Amino acid sequence: MAEGEDMQTFTSIMDALVRISRRCQPCSPPPLPSPSLPVPPSFVSAAPLTGMAAKRGTKTSMKNMEKELLCPVCQEMYKQPLVLPCTHNVCQACAREVLGQQGYIGHGGDPSSEPTSPASTPSTRSPRLSRRTLPKPDRLDRLLKSGFGTYPGRKRGALHPQTILFPCPACQGDVELGERGLSGLFRNLTLERVVERYRQSVSVGGAILCQLCKPPPLEATKGCSECRATFCNECFKLFHPWGTQKAQHEPTLPTLSFRPKGLMCPDHKEEVTHYCKTCQRLVCQLCRVRRTHSGHKITPVLSAYQALKDKLTKSLAYILGNQDTVQTQICELEETIRHTEVSGQQAKEEVSQLVRGLGAVLEEKRSSLLQAIEECQQERLSRLSAQIHEHQSLLDGSGLVGYAQEVLKETDQPCFVQAAKQLHNRIARATEALQTFRPAASSSFRHCQLDVGREMKLLTELNFLRVPEAPVIDTQRTFAYDQIFLCWRLPPHSPPAWHYTVEFRRTDVPAQPGPTRWQRREEVRGTSALLENPDTGSVYVLRVRGCNKAGYGEYSEDVHLHTPPAPDMTRTAGTTAVQKTPQWRPCRPSLS
Repeated sequence: MAEGEDMQTFTSIMDALVRISRRCQPCSPPPLPSPSLPVPPSFVSAAPLTGMAAKRGTKTSMKNMEKELLCPVCQEMYKQPLVLPCTHNVCQACAREVLGQQGYIGHGGDPSSEPTSPASTPSTRSPRLSRRTLPKPDRLDRLLKSGFGTYPGRKRGALHPQTILFPCPACQGDVELGERGLSGLFRNLTLERVVERYRQSVSVGGAILCQLCKPPPLEATKGCSECRATFCNECFKLFHPWGTQKAQHEPTLPTLSFRPKGLMCPDHKEEVTHYCKTCQRLVCQLCRVRRTHSGHKITPVLSAYQALKDKLTKSLAYILGNQDTVQTQICELEETIRHTEVSGQQAKEEVSQLVRGLGAVLEEKRSSLLQAIEECQQERLSRLSAQIHEHQSLLDGSGLVGYAQEVLKETDQPCFVQAAKQLHNRIARATEALQTFRPAASSSFRHCQLDVGREMKLLTELNFLRVPEAPVIDTQRTFAYDQIFLCWRLPPHSPPAWHYTVEFRRTDVPAQPGPTRWQRREEVRGTSALLENPDTGSVYVLRVRGCNKAGYGEYSEDVHLHTPPAPDMTRTAGTTAVQKTPQWRPCRPSLS
């Protein structure tokens, strides 16, 4: 209690002195840093640029860099970014939230390791918290690796720890974090510094205020990573008095997120001093002697720093030295975009025209089929109507029956025979039709049904034309004599090829600088080609590819053919020259 009262009294006296000094020197400029303290970065000139043009250029460059400083999860500027094993970055809070959504509990790291609120100042932190004894990481690591103890996400007595997978939003893949989760990842302190410089350059989030001033607080001009607070000039001097240990604290730029002075090993909480090339990971002294890095190629972090910095510097210098090339390629890409838009619109119109053509053909076919059905229907209706009319004449009181009854009243025999002859034929036909009744036409139109299964399948499989697949060289039919005969075929399910392109070159001649030059024979019809007059005793490599309306396909595998040597001319007795017939043998081709 006495210690707390003394501290409160000391703070009250300091506040009174600050108010008196402000009242006496209202317009005093901010003091320069003391010679005994390191000069903060805010007092060091980064480049000899002066004027509004330099300031405007810096702001423009920083503004264009904003998209590189956005977290892929929250789409806001990084806050305490963590480096994933896939080299992408993500905010620590976002990573904990993603793991929570994936069902991992207790693997979000230690949120109390770094305060996220600027209110955690020297005057508000509890002294008991600083005196609390934390468990040793080495002992905890040994317990976990030996299988003893439990932690969230690990079953008691499990032989194999749980492997945590993190869905990286940048590369769209699952990244293994190991059994430690986010606590085994490094913070990207360099990215934090870049974000902080960006915020100060473009004035994002307003001014940072002093955390020790009485209301209204002044704008902060310094920060202290040891005290984890921001100060104005007067408060910094008051809380870092001369002759005390706090006077040795190094002032920094004011910030809302305080970072450790250097990268600490997440496993052993020690400063990293080496870099493992095999694991591509920073390690500390304890990591070097552990079994996990035995036999690995480990170098000091200074060597890795110099090597990587040289590579990055050279790459950046190459990019900056080829800005004209970059601009030319950008123009070419923009022109390609315009051509793509035009070509895409043309392709849409062509497809629409072809589909309309198919629709017109179908409409014409529909009209012809409907006309055929209509003609068949009218013919059947006519026959059925005639049959109805014939049956109606057989009804009592109809014309035919009444006429027959009147003819039967005739008594003159010759006249009756003459009139009844024709009538009897009509009555006989009607009687036969009555006895063997059957409709003159069927009412079914089953013969007019359409089978469109094949057509529907073709329409369903209707798709864009694909380029031919890579041809397959027929090694049984390909050979080299005084001529080279090349034979090939397309794979079974390959789209058809309209023609082929055969390319060949010699491989036993000295290579010329630049790209490999092939001799080409265009628009070869069929699946074979004959190359005449090749050089004797040479090795030729040949390949072929197909082409159709969609474009050129892939090349076949290279086939190497050896042409026979030149014939051996020998002279016999006299002046007669005798040519020995060489025993040329076909050389089987070899695929590469």
